[in-house]
Formats: sequence, structure tokens, C-alpha cells
Amino acid sequence: MEIEPRERLDPRALQAWFFSGLIWGLIVVFIPLAYLFLARFIFDLPELYGWIAIGLVAIYTLWEAVIAPRIKLHFWRYEIRNDEIDIRHGVIIIRRTLIPMVRVQHVDTEHGPVMRIFDLATLRISTAASEHRIPALSRGKAALLRGEISALARVSDEDV
Repeated sequence: MEIEPRERLDPRALQAWFFSGLIWGLIVVFIPLAYLFLARFIFDLPELYGWIAIGLVAIYTLWEAVIAPRIKLHFWRYEIRNDEIDIRHGVIIIRRTLIPMVRVQHVDTEHGPVMRIFDLATLRISTAASEHRIPALSRGKAALLRGEISALARVSDEDV
């Protein structure tokens, strides 16, 4: 029986993802609003398409701001072990990634404006072949894990 990763993302991720989804929804809604403006005042176009697009943007925003964040928070797991990093996420297709410490080339953190407001960061783990992310960690925990992985990867490199 496989041991599942124990660690979860920071609960503040719900708020950060809510605001990110809301911001994207507000940006995207300008496209159908521009269409409606052009349809009504400049060209003789049917307005129905604009209203349908606004409805679709509303559904998209509801998904991105409310539903998807709860699903992501519930299903994301990770664990840092001495010899590997274990990441699991996904709902329908569950992706399980084991990253051997000997393959880790560098580790860094990133945080955009919304993540900074909620004191969150994403941990990026790079190997020669790919890059893996653990999103929505507290900035302090992300910095701590960055140092821990870096130290473990160096130790693993010396053992080879």
C-alpha cells in the first residue's frame, strides 16, 4: 500500500484564488461588453451573442473563484522526505510525482501581487527534465522548504 503525502496547502489559498478568479472574470467580461456596445451603438449586430458570452463569463468566474479553489485545496498534497519530494494533485486524473533529491537542480519561490496580499508563495522545484510547483504555501513555509530541499539535494548529490 502506497503512503499518501501528508502536507496540505495553506487555507488562505481559498481567498487568494477567489480574488484571482474574480479579477480574471472582471477582465474577461470586457470582451462581451465591448461587443454589446458595438452591437448596440455602432454596428447592426445581434445582442444575443453578447449576453450569452456574459453568461459564459459569469459561469467561468464562478468556477474559477468559488468551485475550483475548494477542489484544488482539498486534493493537493505534498511531502518532503530525505530522499524524495512527493506531490499529488488532481480530481479525475490524479497525478502523483516523486522527485528524487538527486535530480533537483534548483529550488525557488515566486509570488505575484495577489499571493503577496495573502502572504503566500509558490515553491518551484526544477530538475534537468522539468519543473514542478507546490502552490499556495505561506511565504515563511515556502522559504523554509526551499532551504530544506536545497540542503537535502546537496547531501544527495554528495552521496552519489
